[in-house]
Amino acid sequence: MSVASLKGKVGVVTGGGQGIGKGIVKRLLEEGMSVVIAEMDEGAGQEAESKLKDLGHVVFARTDVGDEESVKNCVALVIRKFNRLDALVNNAGIAHAEQGPVEKLKLKDWNRMISTHLTGCFLCAKHASPYLRKCRGSMVNVASTRAFQSEANTEAYAAAKGGMVALTHALAISLGPEVRVNCIAPGWIDVRAWKKGSRGPFPDLRPIDHAQHPVGRVGKPEDIAALATFLLSDQAGFITGQIFIADGGMTRKMIYAE
Repeated sequence: MSVASLKGKVGVVTGGGQGIGKGIVKRLLEEGMSVVIAEMDEGAGQEAESKLKDLGHVVFARTDVGDEESVKNCVALVIRKFNRLDALVNNAGIAHAEQGPVEKLKLKDWNRMISTHLTGCFLCAKHASPYLRKCRGSMVNVASTRAFQSEANTEAYAAAKGGMVALTHALAISLGPEVRVNCIAPGWIDVRAWKKGSRGPFPDLRPIDHAQHPVGRVGKPEDIAALATFLLSDQAGFITGQIFIADGGMTRKMIYAE
């Protein structure tokens, strides 16, 4: 489904150099948006820019979302190049959730997880908001189903993603009615083909990996990109402050030991 209301607009996707973020960048370009990839990994950002440039106007800006000056510089670049900002996707994060037993979790590792996910979301919202207000734009935060359920030894990741969920509804109230703010909580998304340097072919996932999902398959970046695109568009104009779980139904599935 094409979203005509996004054509000609400008968006920023943090962590857009690979994984889910790269999938979102691709979809927004296909919808006619100009997109800035705010990515800390220079190799990933440059590769994504090179691969996606034929789809539209895409610019890589090396950005550490946990550093306020870096975020300010990214937003300044967007305004300098495009003179507007219509959409922000806060997707940057650290993929590995498990960090060992809580009694052995180092404070620096805790702080890094919180800084990248939660503080990064706050800083990007802080500096993008004045421009989003002018354009009556929209923001999408990418959290995780781990904000609602956990495996062992994932305290820092769960806390960071849970914070993003709460920050979403706080921002929606503070920035409305000019800016809508929503959140996507993905489940298992297979991003192997969307990583930096991905060449493939990749080994098939196990049948049980797919079968455990009520929809019958593991998720793809395209699934999250489609939802993000809708939420950023005028078609979602009556939706704000909401959390959308995109996990193939896994958080609704009761599981018992056999």
